[in-house]
This record gives sequence, C-alpha cells and structure tokens, in this order.
Amino acid sequence: MKKFLMRAGKTPFQSNTALEVMNKNLIGSNVGNLIYQNSIYRTLQTDNVIIEPDDYKINPDKAAEINEQYDGYIIPLADAFRTDFVSTLENYTKLINRLTIPVYVIGVGLRAPFEPKLNEGFAFDETVKEFIKAVLNHSNIIGLRGQITSDYLTRLGFKEGIDHHVIGCPSMYTFGPDLIIRDTVINKDSKVAINNSRLSPENLLKFLERSQHEFNDITFIPQWMKELKLTYYGGPDIDNKDQLTYPTSLTHRLYQEDKVNYFLSAHDWIEFLRTVDLSFGARLHGNITATIAGTPSILFPKDARMRELAEYHQLTHVMANEVTDDTTIFDLIEQVDFHSPEKMQKRNFNNYIDFLNKNDLDHIYNYGGKTDFDSKVVNSEIVHPIIAVSPTEQTKRLQQLHSTPVKSKSKTEAKLTAELKKIKQQNKQLKDELNFKNATLNRRSVKSALSLADKVSQLKNRK
Repeated sequence: MKKFLMRAGKTPFQSNTALEVMNKNLIGSNVGNLIYQNSIYRTLQTDNVIIEPDDYKINPDKAAEINEQYDGYIIPLADAFRTDFVSTLENYTKLINRLTIPVYVIGVGLRAPFEPKLNEGFAFDETVKEFIKAVLNHSNIIGLRGQITSDYLTRLGFKEGIDHHVIGCPSMYTFGPDLIIRDTVINKDSKVAINNSRLSPENLLKFLERSQHEFNDITFIPQWMKELKLTYYGGPDIDNKDQLTYPTSLTHRLYQEDKVNYFLSAHDWIEFLRTVDLSFGARLHGNITATIAGTPSILFPKDARMRELAEYHQLTHVMANEVTDDTTIFDLIEQVDFHSPEKMQKRNFNNYIDFLNKNDLDHIYNYGGKTDFDSKVVNSEIVHPIIAVSPTEQTKRLQQLHSTPVKSKSKTEAKLTAELKKIKQQNKQLKDELNFKNATLNRRSVKSALSLADKVSQLKNRK
C-alpha cells in the first residue's frame, strides 16, 4: 500500500459545511481548485493507494516527517508562475530540497498577458528555475498546462519532452478518454449557468451582465472565497470599480432573486451542471466543469493562462477581445462548435497517461479504468444567499459570524474585525432587502436576527 501527500485542503470523501470551508480555507481561496484535485484523486487512488491532503501547509521543517510517512508528494498547481506566488514557490523549493521521496508536479502554468513577451523575462524567473530544478531532482518530468508555459520553461533552459511535458488540465480527464457534449435546445427559457471574474476586461463584464437578462432561468456560480462569505453572511461587499457589471453585493439582482449557487464539492458542482442546457463565462474551471459534465459551454479567455488551455483542449471559446458592444450571446451560440473539445480528448488523455507512466505513477487505467471512487464521494452543502434562506438559517449564520473563533490577536483577528464592521454597516441595507422579501420571510425573525448580530458585534467591540 502506497501513501501519498497531495496539495489540497480536503478530499472528495469529506462533507464540509460552509463554516468549515471558510474557517479552514479548504478550497485554497477558490473553489475551482477542487475540480482538478478531484480528477487526480479519481485517477490515482487505486486499491493500493491512499492520498491525504496537506491542508495547503508548506513547512520545510516537516521534511523528515513527510519522508517517513509518505511514498510521494503530489503537487497539482494552476498558474503558479506569477508574482504573488513567489514566496509559496520559494517555500516549496526549500521543502522539496529536503525531501527524499518522489515529487510529482501534475499541472502548472504561467500567468501572463494574452500575448506574453517571453523574451523579456519576468521578475520571478530565478524563483521558477530553482523550483523546477528541485522538482526534477525528485521527478522524471513535469506536467504543464499549455504550450505557452512550455515555451517559457524552454527559454529558461529546460528541455521540452525531457524536463517538461504539456498535459493540459488534469480536470479534463476526470472521467477518462471519452467526452460527449450533449446537444441541447438553447433559448430564453433554457436552464443556464453563468460564471464570471471581476478581473475580466470591461467589455466582457458588460457583455456577461447584459447576457444574464437573455434567459429566464439562470444561475450564477461564484468561485472566490470572498464570494462565499458574501453569499453566506451577506457581506462584506466585494470591492469593484463598477458594481453594475459584477455581482459584488446582495443588492445585485442575482442575489436578490436567489439565482446564486456556491458549491463546496466538485461532485455537486458537476452534477448540477449536468442539468443545465448551457454554461458560459470568464472562469476557466467554471466552464471546464460544464465540459466534463457533457454540457455545452462557452469560455472567454482573457489572458495567457486561459488561452493556452483553451487552445490545447480546443475548449469552445471566444477570445475576450473579440467581444464588442454589439455581441449577443445568441449570436455566439450560432457561431461556436460545442463539440470542439471532443475532438482532442482521446489524444490529450493518452498524452496525460503517458506522463503518469513516465513518472511511474500507478492509475486506474492500468486496471481498465475501473474504480469505486464515484460511490464514495459525498455531497456537501450548496450555499444560497442569506436573503433567500429561512429566518432560522439566517439567525444561525449570523450567530456563527459573531462567534467564529480566532487563533490569536493577530492579522486574522484584525481582518475578521474589519469584516464584522463592514457587515454591521450593511445591516440596515440588508434589513431593507429582507423586508423586500416579506412574502417569504418572517419579519419578526429577521429583526431578531439582525438585533442579535448588532448586540454580539457591540460586545466584541468592547473587548
């Protein structure tokens, strides 16, 4: 029996509440991380393998303990070659250099503008070099998300096909080599899912905002941790230059009309997207999740990290810079090929399996792809906006907010205090919005819940 440590906050076999996810950051600040981690679990966890999450902890001083307890360290990454991830890469390098067990990087990419100027280099080049050298001392080959990242590492002196190998995103291989996108009827009455990032360019933000109004049955699926807190607690609002183009507050109609679902497990997310007729938006894993669910999807790549994956997997996409003020979602539906991802799936899957084999990683496809994984995964809470739930649930959430323990009087407590202050300032607005929902909410219970929140907040401020 082999035992692996993996970069993750939770396993697919854990059922976690929103409170647990927020307090322990089980999603690594973005629930999209669960999608590719889920795929790796499903592919690598054979009858002879156990995979445990590392809780996103990187401590070089724990190297001896890791060497003793585990047979290998699996590190799936997203766009980790970026400025604000430098310290994390440096910590990984220190840790890996002290390890004696194999280290497997299954997917990593470069964050760069849509047309990256690789020849000019980046401020983090040396950090990336040292990280790659450390991994290669413990691994046969590194898996990359796309060709742009491959060209970047080649420029740094590493050899394509020997040191690094493009495998795309592991999430695309969740269910193996076969991918079938359903044919659906898409009109204003279709069931539609939308995803977005407030970092999208203005033209795309405007397009996605106006496209929401084209459908009667639409669900917005956010991914940030900040959006989980907004959905669950009602605040604080998410900073944004223009709240008219992104759902940054409970005042947005998507929250007001209970058209927001925040998923806490890959399984629930995938299963929901199996029920919709179309998914579209600016989130990579929001649309990959729809694709592996067999649902027609349109992705709008805005930078190099999204572009290289869209091109490698031939994800159905329209580049963000091609969207104009005159573009309509129904125009795009008529133009795109929803079956495009099917065409590269088998080739890319075989390429991925070749990568696993080169690293001597056992997998379920050595046994015909048979697995009992799907019968073991569990559902987690699906979070709806606080203004759409029962008065009892509202009271529970507000009590949890004000009784959340903090480890010490540190940045954690200061951050929580600041958030509590913002939420308190929003209570009057929340009360008005709750009254707007008077047909379904008990006014007296809402008042009691808000009063309780104010009192607990006042007590905390006295301490």
